[in-house]
Amino acid sequence: MPAGMKPLEKFLKKQTTALTRAGGFVGGGADKASGGMGASRRRASLSRVVPFFRETSPESGQPREVFSPDSEDPPSWPSATGPGGLVTVPPSSSANGSSGSGSGDVRSPSLSSDEQSSEASLITESGGGGGGGGGGGGGGTPLPPDTPDNLTLALLDSAAGKRSGVCTETLLDDFLLTHPIFLAADRFQQVLLQQFSLETEGKEGDGGGREAEGERTGGGEAEGAMDGAERKQAVLNVAFRYLETYRELLQEEGERSNSFPKELYLCAVQELSRYPELVDDVLKLQRWTEILHTPSNEEKESKKKQVRPLFRHFRRIDACLQPREAFRGSDEIFCRVYTPDHSYVTIRSRLSCRVGEILALVREKLQYSEDQPVLPGNLVLVAVTSAGEKAVFRPSDEAVFTTLGVNTHLFACEPTELDSLLPLPEEIHWTPGDSKLHDMSAEEVANQLVVFDWELFSCVHEVEFVCYVFHGEQSRWRPLNLELVLQRCSEVQHWVATEILQCHSLPKRVQLLRKFIKIAALCKQQQDLLSFLAVVLGLDNPAVSRLRLTWEGLPGKFRKQFQQFEGVADPSRNHKSYRDLITSLRPPLIPFTPLLLKDLTFLHESCKTFHGELVNFEKMHKVADMVRIIRRYRSSQLAMDTETSPSHLQTKAYVRQLQVIDNQNLLFDMSCKLEPKDT
Repeated sequence: MPAGMKPLEKFLKKQTTALTRAGGFVGGGADKASGGMGASRRRASLSRVVPFFRETSPESGQPREVFSPDSEDPPSWPSATGPGGLVTVPPSSSANGSSGSGSGDVRSPSLSSDEQSSEASLITESGGGGGGGGGGGGGGTPLPPDTPDNLTLALLDSAAGKRSGVCTETLLDDFLLTHPIFLAADRFQQVLLQQFSLETEGKEGDGGGREAEGERTGGGEAEGAMDGAERKQAVLNVAFRYLETYRELLQEEGERSNSFPKELYLCAVQELSRYPELVDDVLKLQRWTEILHTPSNEEKESKKKQVRPLFRHFRRIDACLQPREAFRGSDEIFCRVYTPDHSYVTIRSRLSCRVGEILALVREKLQYSEDQPVLPGNLVLVAVTSAGEKAVFRPSDEAVFTTLGVNTHLFACEPTELDSLLPLPEEIHWTPGDSKLHDMSAEEVANQLVVFDWELFSCVHEVEFVCYVFHGEQSRWRPLNLELVLQRCSEVQHWVATEILQCHSLPKRVQLLRKFIKIAALCKQQQDLLSFLAVVLGLDNPAVSRLRLTWEGLPGKFRKQFQQFEGVADPSRNHKSYRDLITSLRPPLIPFTPLLLKDLTFLHESCKTFHGELVNFEKMHKVADMVRIIRRYRSSQLAMDTETSPSHLQTKAYVRQLQVIDNQNLLFDMSCKLEPKDT
């Protein structure tokens, strides 16, 4: 590889090391994983998704650590409170590429702590923020800090036009996208029902107290109490927007979610005689109760027959060519669970199934297995990576399937057998040979990568980004589809290294190198930055970048092009090259999802969500701004390829079932066999 092509450390550590959520890796990793996260442990720590970079500061020339969740210990975040009890709030600009040096800008953690504090945007705990109700930078904060219930009441005031100087649309979007962070959905629904049922006199009697409360919290813009019709209309407007935002997730919950629109509908029907103007809204509520109603018996039976494929762990060949649809917790999958002797049982399970239920299914299968004459005692469920790392799940853990790494398998064993667990033989051996990729065109492979990435990215509900970073295991909704996107990113990265290192012929390796650079260029051209950067980082894998003879055989045109791609992947100056690129693109586009989560994580960790009982709504506004950026990426539909020729379907099946080696030690051994260190 040319001297000018400085290899980057890989941006994504293999997903197989992401299994610390259930107590950490056996052998000491648990303390590292759990000690840093404390009570706010996330479902699959972002510190296992984004890498640990080191870069040199242009000013000092000294290497400094850049935030990267690839380290065992969590990053050292800037203090959430500054001098005088002030709270630092990062702006939404960190998500869209802005890196200005104004007083309203807190840059991403590629800045040192001193730089962070000097450029922080500060707001007081009482919600002043340099602009009263309009507050802090970035277009102003819609609401000052307040209790969750009072924020809900202020939202209703805004929906009824009773708050001046507040953008109702932005405030409503901010609140609905982020309310799971500070207000449980059940409590939010309860407040809406209470406000709808209040009598006019009670409301007027409460108005003075509400206004006094508003003045205390800095939100005294209310122009007077709402009358009965205004209040009920405001509640219905907010409820309809809530139901529309969470429609797919609420449908998954069946009767649990259906009770809210049904109760609101019954209340509204009783008020029709007094407020006939609500008749259209009552009909709309009736339709919502039907939309969220429990599926019919026919639909349930149809769903039972459908078993959804998950990547290579639980895929079915006949289903891999079907367009991807969003996964829900009730979807059923087939799963192999291995025993210490590498025999296995196949179970059929819900995606959201608890570990305790999985073990019960395994025990039932083993009871009738001829290979297991003695029923095991106390079983535990363990994830074993291809490198031999282990993570033990707790019985209460849910939806563990999407957290598994590319070549990670589930084992059921007794606690005393943990040390004897070994990876499957096929995960620790490799067979050299020619790749199928030689017979496929770079254009066709790139097209299929883009189409599949778009399908996966489109399946992610925008609220999953918030749930992944802020709630983790305690979230009401699991970020199942987002975790699959992250797994795909890791899979593509290791696919690049695997294909090159399995090729023994030097001329063919050079051809593969050229093809991958061309694939990266085509993905970038089609605005799929997920696969573009995954391919680039796969080529920057140390096991690939050390192949000097292979890189020297690459034509100068391709070497120069790859240097440009490395520049886009350069993490310096808070990934400025990447951010400049993505801000120049128009939808539809597929962003590099791990960096979105890095920005959200920085925003979450750098300032408090609560100040006592008061919610820092400025922070909620910034989070919602970042979600709106993600929404913009998908505001246009990507044109999907519908060709059905045999070669086309063959390439499609290949791209959707990548066979990869994710054991870095094994990849490096393969590299040294191809080009020993002394060559």
